[in-house]
Amino acid sequence: MLKVTTDNWLKTAVLEMQEYVLLSLRAIRYCFSSPFYFRDVVEQLEEIGIGSLAVVVLTGFFTGAVLALQSGFTLDQFGARSMVGRLVSASMVKELGPVLTALMVAGRVGSGIAAELGSMMVTDQIHALRALGTDPVRKLVVPRMLAGTFMVPILTVIADGVGILGGWAITVGQLRVASSVYWNSVVDALYIQDVWMGLIKPFFLGFVIVSVACHVGLRTSGGTQGVGRATTNAVVAGSVAVLAVDFFVTKLLFMLMY
Repeated sequence: MLKVTTDNWLKTAVLEMQEYVLLSLRAIRYCFSSPFYFRDVVEQLEEIGIGSLAVVVLTGFFTGAVLALQSGFTLDQFGARSMVGRLVSASMVKELGPVLTALMVAGRVGSGIAAELGSMMVTDQIHALRALGTDPVRKLVVPRMLAGTFMVPILTVIADGVGILGGWAITVGQLRVASSVYWNSVVDALYIQDVWMGLIKPFFLGFVIVSVACHVGLRTSGGTQGVGRATTNAVVAGSVAVLAVDFFVTKLLFMLMY
């Protein structure tokens, strides 16, 4: 019985991965052919980018602030409180900014996409689109995938900047370090390889978040309960995928840049 259950689980996992890869490749191919729904892309840029701005700004600010607060008292033991700027900037730009932004977007946007597409699946709206001669992948997936891929890097840059500002506020107000010392430390800590790493990773993370959410949404079944399960699965799978992709992309970039 255990062997049968394990075999079924493995077959299901392989099938899901196969369907995900095929959907992603199909969507990428449709990005370079017509018809192209430009209006839908603009709407999704606003929904994913502007809609996620508030939560990303709050996350970035408090992450930078708590990072400065924790590291400041730790560095005091070595008489290196003036190095807080180095730690905050390097951590935010290279790792915390991209990952936390992606996780926030996965929670907000991934769940919304899965719920929206899942609702369309269980109410046969997807079949209606096909009956009208419209490809659901071209109409629904491609605009969301493009918007997620290009908006997550922009949100990451905003989160990095706000996080460094949050670290500055705590460093100057709480740790009593001169503002010029903090900003000099921030600049000294950043190398061009770090900046490129912080800019390249969000493209992969944004693509993974939206593509996973679209895949889960388009595989929804079982009525309203199925929509709830799809929403949960999209957030969980998207968050785990973000952490896994972050590791592999970071490892690849280290091999290429350092």
